[in-house]
Amino acid sequence: MTTQLYALSVDAHDPRALARFWSGVLGFELVDDPRDGIVLLPDDDTGFRLRYLPGGRREKIGSNQAHFDMTSQSPEHQAATVAKVLELGGSHLDIGQGDVDHVVMADPEGNEFCVLEPGNNFLAGCPFIGAVSSDGSQAVGYFWSKALDWPLVWDQDEETAIQSPHGGPKITWGGPPMDEREGKNRLHFDLVTPPGGDLRAEVDRLISLGAKSLDIGQGDVEHVVLADPDGNDFCVYPPR
Repeated sequence: MTTQLYALSVDAHDPRALARFWSGVLGFELVDDPRDGIVLLPDDDTGFRLRYLPGGRREKIGSNQAHFDMTSQSPEHQAATVAKVLELGGSHLDIGQGDVDHVVMADPEGNEFCVLEPGNNFLAGCPFIGAVSSDGSQAVGYFWSKALDWPLVWDQDEETAIQSPHGGPKITWGGPPMDEREGKNRLHFDLVTPPGGDLRAEVDRLISLGAKSLDIGQGDVEHVVLADPDGNDFCVYPPR
């Protein structure tokens, strides 16, 4: 059994407020976990949890490396999602998208996401969060496919996507051109070593696939911080 994607963690100025916003939008249960902080649990076993962490007061510069693509079942569903986002404190966002059928929005801390139009064939069968769409190379898509043992569901023109064999959101990488990274990502993956597994052996396996050790000032902690081949930080935790 290989490493599992435990959570998508989000650095936030106000983790509780941001978690409340996304709980209202997604309908996920908000849980205070003494070990993990503020966590949103998906409403089925095909998704992954969202974890909100204190992320300092740095100003947001440019777009995030990754954002949510949210699915819609009908035009009315899309409009209702947009209305709910605005009601809870989100906003419309202009990133130069022009006249498109999807709606680009931002949460209260400026994190971008898209509310897609109904009939998106690529995300057919995916849950409300249909995809975590990422800025990244073909090589990093291959890395994450091997790291999580998730199959490639798209590999064309240097664009890649993976998905758990059990379904759930896809993780996509758009290929070149890629934006220059500026500091630590606001969103990062947290992996957990499977029960009975060995953290050090798992870290060695990920390094053999192309990851690198990373020091972000984490100090003496139970988890290991690594960077994927594109330099995106992620954490690997011992068995839980």
